[in-house]
Amino acid sequence: MNSLRKKLDKLKPHFEEGGRFSKLRSVFEGFESFMFVPNKVTLKGSHIRDSIDLKRTMTIVIIALIPVLLFGSYNTGLQHFRSIGAEAGILKAFWFGFLRILPLIIVSYVVGLGIEFVAAQIRGHEINEGYLVTGLLIPLIMPIDIPLWMLAIAVAFAVILGKEVFGGTGMNIFNPALLARAFLFFSYPAWMTGDNVWTEGLTAGKNIIDGYSGATPLSISAAGEITRLPSFLHMFIGTIPGSIGETSTIAILIGAVILLVTGIGSWKIMVSVFAGGLGMGLLLNAVSANSYMELPFYYHFVMGGFAFGAVFMATDPVTGSQTETGKWIYGFLIGVLSIFFRVLNPAYPEGVMLAILLMNLFAPLIDYFVVQSSIKRRLKRAKIATNNFTK
Repeated sequence: MNSLRKKLDKLKPHFEEGGRFSKLRSVFEGFESFMFVPNKVTLKGSHIRDSIDLKRTMTIVIIALIPVLLFGSYNTGLQHFRSIGAEAGILKAFWFGFLRILPLIIVSYVVGLGIEFVAAQIRGHEINEGYLVTGLLIPLIMPIDIPLWMLAIAVAFAVILGKEVFGGTGMNIFNPALLARAFLFFSYPAWMTGDNVWTEGLTAGKNIIDGYSGATPLSISAAGEITRLPSFLHMFIGTIPGSIGETSTIAILIGAVILLVTGIGSWKIMVSVFAGGLGMGLLLNAVSANSYMELPFYYHFVMGGFAFGAVFMATDPVTGSQTETGKWIYGFLIGVLSIFFRVLNPAYPEGVMLAILLMNLFAPLIDYFVVQSSIKRRLKRAKIATNNFTK
């Protein structure tokens, strides 16, 4: 690392103002800050220093996503070999799945970072590390057989219209990863829905054994065929068809522990999302107008992207509520709306994406009312204190 540091120091003057490659300064600084801690320090005045910066925050989130990625690789291979009636060990299934997922990750990073590099050059700003997490989140919420060109278009849409037009990292209103999925869902619904969309592409529609179905638990439930659902344990473990990173609740909970222990993720939002889902699930159980409403509320926590959304999407510090009280309200409404959309909207059985994007829109309004309520309470206390003093 010392030799690399010396080489970068030697090249750095060429990218500074007046150097031959000064126009590429933001690109060089982006690579430098990715490899090493920025060597900028405060020179005067008093400042609050912290060991956590944006790069370390993004790194911890990526580490939290590793268990999800590893299990997603294994499950992808497992579903493939099941679809053709073949047996495969853990390593064989994992390796097959990893090789299928790797191109999605490469396309996501190449397209997304490429756009961010160009945007930074145009603005003359430094390249932020925000896309390091988004670039991994996008493939994890996609079906494995999504065409690479569709993924590239979705990434470009999410980064340009969902992030850069608002000013880049920290300024976006909507979660970019969810925008990518929403774009594909509404633009190419045939590739995002259907019974066999999650596995058929692995075999190009050939050699799928009779009786095998790649239907996800959500599509089964939306069809009213609750008796066909996998067991709760299988759904909790994650050996079921679904998006790459959303099937295993165990892997997601491991990531949640990492985020909570390091203080990166908000436990208030995570808890309140599950609380909202619990409340709506119990309410639907009480109504029981159809078989889907009769589904035990706790099944919703291990189906679809509910757990993944609660841990990795709803806790996005940029698009979520910032006030402490607002986090409770924000997360609770996400949980409520997720189950509401999922059960009562047959056209789209997965409601987590819509719920989070909708609450991204209302998060600033929630914070506004929380702050205004706090101001009114303080003014009221101050008025009472003043009246008591004058008496």
